[in-house]
Amino acid sequence: MGRPGWGLLVLDKPVGLSSHAAARRAQRALDANRAGHAGTLDPAASGVLLVGLGKATRLLEYLAGHDKAYRARVRLGRVTDTLDREGRLLEERPVPPLADDAIEAALAGLRGSQLQVPPVFSAVKQGGERLYRRARRGEDVRPEPRPVTVHRLALVERDGPDLVLDVVCSKGTYVRSLARDLGEALGTGATLWGLVRTRSGPFRLEEAAPLAEVEARGPDAWDRVLPASRMVDDLPRVSVDDRERALLADGRPVAQDAPPGGGPAAVFGPDGDLVAVARADGPLLRPAKVFAR
Repeated sequence: MGRPGWGLLVLDKPVGLSSHAAARRAQRALDANRAGHAGTLDPAASGVLLVGLGKATRLLEYLAGHDKAYRARVRLGRVTDTLDREGRLLEERPVPPLADDAIEAALAGLRGSQLQVPPVFSAVKQGGERLYRRARRGEDVRPEPRPVTVHRLALVERDGPDLVLDVVCSKGTYVRSLARDLGEALGTGATLWGLVRTRSGPFRLEEAAPLAEVEARGPDAWDRVLPASRMVDDLPRVSVDDRERALLADGRPVAQDAPPGGGPAAVFGPDGDLVAVARADGPLLRPAKVFAR
């Protein structure tokens, strides 16, 4: 599709990089003027990271609410301060033989809507400061429970002390916390030992571009970048003619039947190009984010 200068890169983030660092490396490789990402992945995790390039960074907020899917490896019998294998070991417990029925009962108790306590070492803000910063200073950190929904939590494989799980959950769900709560339900304690994000909304790992490929190909890898219009697939769609397109490009409202509900709508021109994201204002459609020139 050439080199449009903006769009959505579905990136396969490798283990060992923060989400910010992975997005910046993709930006440099593609020679994009800016980049941002939706849905942070911890450095120890890999998989789907949605990276907005150029003007498309302004659309990342419309991807933030997506459900996400993971393949998680949970190690029973170990408890760390970060709830993953990178943390300091706090406790080791024996792991007795566990029947499949006992594991299924513990998993069932973690499905559905619930209040989940985030990890102490997390980017959640409390009192205007990230929890992990307070935890690193040795403060007594007590995260507030948050509502999350676990749509799917299924055992895929048993491998010694490890349980391999498929997880589908709402935004804001910490799989590290799920691992902790599963270990407590089984009486063994547990730590997240490996995590791959396999899907974010409709974007799947199978279509993701490995960062190594993007860096090896450089600007030629723009053919892996999706049109920015894919970032607003969940918004109501409005079509305008050339005259209305010009008005919106000027930042001016147009008379248009807006979709019901009062939320944002994606506005497309006659050629199918994304003109703006707009909101209803009485009988007018007023641009909130303008992309047409």
